[in-house]
This record gives sequence, structure tokens and C-alpha cells, in this order.
Amino acid sequence: MGVICKYEKTTHRISPIFKFSTTVRTVIYTTNTIESLNSTYRKLNRQRSVFPSDTALLKVLYLATFEVTKRWTSTIRNWAQVYGELSIMYEGRLPE
Repeated sequence: MGVICKYEKTTHRISPIFKFSTTVRTVIYTTNTIESLNSTYRKLNRQRSVFPSDTALLKVLYLATFEVTKRWTSTIRNWAQVYGELSIMYEGRLPE
């Protein structure tokens, strides 16, 4: 199976991103909050692979999440434009 054939079979998965403007796509590409959170969880798991109970694990995850969210203070570039565009595309779904 050639590259062209694979592209034609999977283009429906990638093409929806191109309905957004370059500004919105940049925000989507550079917003890696989930990846950062997953990285924090993986780091915790490497440091301590055994927890005495489920409650202990939940407490550690809660505290890690609490600490990570303190760093989520940066503003998103061109947010007003992005928000305006998204609110037009998804009318009624975003809070005013």
C-alpha cells in the first residue's frame, strides 16, 4: 500500500482541522495542557510505583493536579479572535 493510498484512506481524519483559521489551529496545536498533566502523572508513577491504598493514590493525584494547575496562568495569544471564531462556528455552546 503506497503513501498516496494511505493518505486517501485517512484524509477524513485530518481534514476537519483545516476548517479552522490559522490562528485557531495554532491555539489547538500549542495547547498541550493534557500532555503536561499526563507527564506529571507518569513522573509520579515512576517515583512511587506502589501505593498503600486507593485512597493514597487518589490523594497523590489530587495534590499533583492541584500543583500543576497553579502553573496554568499563561494567556493564549489572540484569544479574543479565537474565541470569537469558535463562538460563531459553535453557536450556543460557549459561555458568553
